[in-house]
Amino acid sequence: MYQLTARDIRRRNRFTVLQAVYAAEGHTSRQEIAQATGLSFATVGNMIAELLDVGVLAELGYEAAGIGRPRAQLAVNPDRGLLIGVDLAETSIHFDVFDLAMTVLRSTEIPVDPTATTPADIADLIVRGIGEVTGEDSAKVLGVGLSVPGLVEPEQGISVFSPYWHWHDVPLKALLEPRLPYPLYLDNPLKTSTAAHLWFGAGRDVDDLIVVTLRAGVGIGVVIDGMLYRGVTNSAGEWGHTTLVPGGRACSCGRDGCVEAYVSAPGIVATLRNIDPASPLLAGDDATVIRAIAVAAARADAAALEVIEQTGHYLGVAVANLVNLFNPRRMVFTDLVARQLGEPLLEATRRSAERHAMSDPFAAVTLQLCGLPHNPASLGAATFALEGFLADRERFGSVAARRALRASST
Repeated sequence: MYQLTARDIRRRNRFTVLQAVYAAEGHTSRQEIAQATGLSFATVGNMIAELLDVGVLAELGYEAAGIGRPRAQLAVNPDRGLLIGVDLAETSIHFDVFDLAMTVLRSTEIPVDPTATTPADIADLIVRGIGEVTGEDSAKVLGVGLSVPGLVEPEQGISVFSPYWHWHDVPLKALLEPRLPYPLYLDNPLKTSTAAHLWFGAGRDVDDLIVVTLRAGVGIGVVIDGMLYRGVTNSAGEWGHTTLVPGGRACSCGRDGCVEAYVSAPGIVATLRNIDPASPLLAGDDATVIRAIAVAAARADAAALEVIEQTGHYLGVAVANLVNLFNPRRMVFTDLVARQLGEPLLEATRRSAERHAMSDPFAAVTLQLCGLPHNPASLGAATFALEGFLADRERFGSVAARRALRASST
């Protein structure tokens, strides 16, 4: 079993303290952070001192506590630097620039030509998009996070397998590093979306969470005891490629009857095509059809309502299996399908899941839509860049050394 080192524990405490400052959504004090995190006041004080030393946090002044000395108020320093989040999807690449308070400053989106999806093609688009959103602020960038579809090996930055573009073992980080003068952090949308919820969304106040991503591909991010679960090869969460209907529809992975074949954007379009092959809603790409289904359902179109009901049935069965397996406190549904079909799909899913899940675990879980104001994948990708900055051994190691030297000389 892997044993945490002192450096690991210090890094985790640094994350925990900063997460508490973000959760305060304004300003907070050392005392309030200690109370919220369960860390000792001394540990909180040490972590705050490091974060102040490198400019991540700022002191805003003092606020009277009622009894005792006034408390120093702390907040994230938004001007400390910039983080870039990149969400690679099947048909487009989305770019966001965040300040350190995780406010979006600039965004752009570049379409992906379906005839130009080699690693070199995609690398060109990534470099172009990052150049567009950073402009003259390139020196302020602390790191870039990239959400890459499919299986990803994050340590080496390798796209192990991408079903969209049929990539296998593509060294994407190595392709980009000579062209981008920033630290790069790669993972897939399941992990990035979950990181976004852990830091800024539904995962801030629960320890057991599942984030369900519903887009061209589907999958889950799993949080157990407050920690993102990756599995041995970082492939935990490939729930979209578990079997839902034996002998059912063909899936992009090459197998039949997968969850993804029924509840992804292409799967939902296939359901509409089965219900009404001549439906006028079928015009355009998958994202356009999903939006058309949502609009038609709002005006009580029978075919659109049936699509949502059937999709909710399949999704509910698959969700019930997750409830039985993981017994989570909260499940969050995010991305294109959840955003467009919203509450009607969630209600159909809830009814189906209740019929198929064990009663006690289902009674304990809350099913909800994503409430994050930004693209979860790009926000989470930027969050991995933030984590990388906070884990920087040279930067924070030198801060800790300076503090220890000062302490020994007094």
